[in-house]
Amino acid sequence: MTDPFRIDSPTCISFSGGRTSAYMLWRVLQSNGGLPKEAVVCFANTGKEDEATLRFVRDCGEQWGVDIVWVEYLPDFPGYKIVDFKSASRNGEPFEALIAKKKYLPNPVARFCSMELKGVAITKATGLESDETMVGVRADEAIRVPKLRARGLHLPLVDAGVNRQDINDFWDKSSFDLELPFRNGVTALGNCDLCFLKGPEQIMGLIKDKPERATWWAKQEKTVGATFRSDRPTYTKMQQFISNQADMFNADGSIDCFCGD
Repeated sequence: MTDPFRIDSPTCISFSGGRTSAYMLWRVLQSNGGLPKEAVVCFANTGKEDEATLRFVRDCGEQWGVDIVWVEYLPDFPGYKIVDFKSASRNGEPFEALIAKKKYLPNPVARFCSMELKGVAITKATGLESDETMVGVRADEAIRVPKLRARGLHLPLVDAGVNRQDINDFWDKSSFDLELPFRNGVTALGNCDLCFLKGPEQIMGLIKDKPERATWWAKQEKTVGATFRSDRPTYTKMQQFISNQADMFNADGSIDCFCGD
């Protein structure tokens, strides 16, 4: 059987910053005795990733001795810029620039954000197309496979039969890891922090944990005069709801009453 991680032609290894794509990169390094000269590893930063994701990308590069190219979207020519851990955007600047250029918000039907901020930016930075790109999708994510195959993307983890448990086992034994909680098979803070494709309970939980997470998303909705989703409350309303819930309690956790001492 041909090793799906072997590389003998120009290839972009698209590193999302998560555990799965990091494992894919590690398998490539193992199969090729390091990073092949024909390959480039790219991480596209949207500016809305959690700080732990940025640290993880940096750590993978340092721990495995591999050069990871950090790319950010630009609205004007050449369409991208190269950054690093220190200079990477942390306040959604690339994402906000894309929204300002489009003059409308991405949504579940028009999910242009991932394609533009990641796919297009990486393609412009590397000159490599979809059929020359590896992405980290597992064999147990079958629902995603047909569409990605249709775009010509390489899915080595699918070809190798790698599943979630394989990924978990690898990171359990690793000397470092992504410092984000992993519950019920989901890294809630993976990708953009409050991505509109995440479930409503997940979004509310993340806002409750850190209310200021909603501020950037609420600002985009106000600026454009639209919402990321029409089937949910706005980010402003979700943030206000969490704030009102917290206001029911005193700083010491007790509830106001009028019984007296």
